[in-house]
Amino acid sequence: MMDTKEIPVAISDKEQDSLTTSTPPTRASYDATSPTNDEFEVDWDGPDDAADPRNWKTLMRLAQIIPSGVFSLNMTLAATMFAPGVEQVVQEFGITTSIVATMLLTIYVLGFGAGVVISPLSELYGRLWLYHVSNTAWLAFTLGCAFSTNTTSFLVFRFLSGCAGSVPMTCGGGTVADLVPPKDRGKYMAIWGLGPQLGPIVGPIVGGFMSQTVGWRWTFRLLAALGGASLLVGVIVLRETSEATLLKRKAARLRKINSNNAYAVVSRVNKTGNLSSSRFLIRALVRPTKLLMFSPIVLTASLYNAFIFGLMFMLFDTFPQVFHSQYGFSPGVQGLVYVAFGVGTLLGMAVLSKFSDKHMNHAAAGAQPEGRLKLTLWFSPTVPIGFLWYGWSAEKQTHWIVPILGTLIIGFGSLFVMMITQIYLVDVFGAAAAASALSAVLITRTIAGAFLPLCGAPLYTRLGYGWGNSLLALILLVLYPIPIMIYRYGKSLRERFPVRL
Repeated sequence: MMDTKEIPVAISDKEQDSLTTSTPPTRASYDATSPTNDEFEVDWDGPDDAADPRNWKTLMRLAQIIPSGVFSLNMTLAATMFAPGVEQVVQEFGITTSIVATMLLTIYVLGFGAGVVISPLSELYGRLWLYHVSNTAWLAFTLGCAFSTNTTSFLVFRFLSGCAGSVPMTCGGGTVADLVPPKDRGKYMAIWGLGPQLGPIVGPIVGGFMSQTVGWRWTFRLLAALGGASLLVGVIVLRETSEATLLKRKAARLRKINSNNAYAVVSRVNKTGNLSSSRFLIRALVRPTKLLMFSPIVLTASLYNAFIFGLMFMLFDTFPQVFHSQYGFSPGVQGLVYVAFGVGTLLGMAVLSKFSDKHMNHAAAGAQPEGRLKLTLWFSPTVPIGFLWYGWSAEKQTHWIVPILGTLIIGFGSLFVMMITQIYLVDVFGAAAAASALSAVLITRTIAGAFLPLCGAPLYTRLGYGWGNSLLALILLVLYPIPIMIYRYGKSLRERFPVRL
């Protein structure tokens, strides 16, 4: 039977003391016959220890964060670059149902959800090897998509590539938490977040012209080339950043040098305790589910994030339909429609990187992570405004630039939901459980991203573009109290519902 002793999800003591109420785990006995004096607890050699990733030079930290963002860029490029070529696959493989045609695109996102069970391994064995293995697997499965000969093989490879691609998406926030304290984390998360935010935008632009000129298979060959290049760069420049893994290595060296098995990692970062690796792994794999079940802030933030993400993919899936039927755009030109959404995202990123950390750098030592959510409160209402703008201008067939400007507004506002909620959860749970918290978000996002687009075509057929998007805007307004609730009551909710994993 699994040991029922629980391990609190808590931040390290380098984080702000008030971010959670969970107490650090007590040190478990590594060896019943070994001494347990503090002198045998292995920690950093003071706050300025050069081996601590948070003390690395800025250039070295960026050398870890930027490749992680590039990995996520590749994974999200693959999510949408293929979108303009879906019709070619439908014709080549003889697909006759709209559901299967939509799943050609969205099953990749569903793979993201299935693959999140892999990411907790980074909290046990470190992040570096997981990046390399997942990138290699993603490269292989992407090549499988490029050379598929029927619908079944394509869907299988597409799903498996999504599973592999989930790792950079969930471990990236943990990498940033490893390297950057909360007061400076916003701008570094913005740098990392450029990849996953821009991928869905840049992908269709490139994919539209590629599918029109050289065919859909070359979109996957290009993705494989990008993946292979970034994998090579990652092998060269990336280093392990997980505090627990680095201290375990230090403890192992001390045991070997001193021939003394008493050396063990300080309890602050020791999450395995007296559990075997297999038992800890089983428990680690259920962390995201437990966070969704027992943490109100994780559940509500994830659901709000997921709905915005699902609507984004609904837009991406229906852009070809809308702009072909209403404006007669060709596949290549349809890809350019996504530019406005990307411009909105970049504008939002600029605002976020400038002001997000401001709320974590107050003179008061007790600044709370909920302070970051002010930007969400201010700017998330622009998303329903954008949907109303986009829907009714497309319905009335105004000049094509008008609905495209509506998508710019949607892109601007959606960033402040999807990015800031992730930064907030990283601040709350810290490096110790950031990957699990982001996995919880990713589970809900991928379910919404995989299945909500299936509603797009029927919604617009029944209600039209105007009333269909008005319904989506109404749902967004109904969900708006979620960030208000977390902003006002997040601290008390964390104290009342401390999650122990």
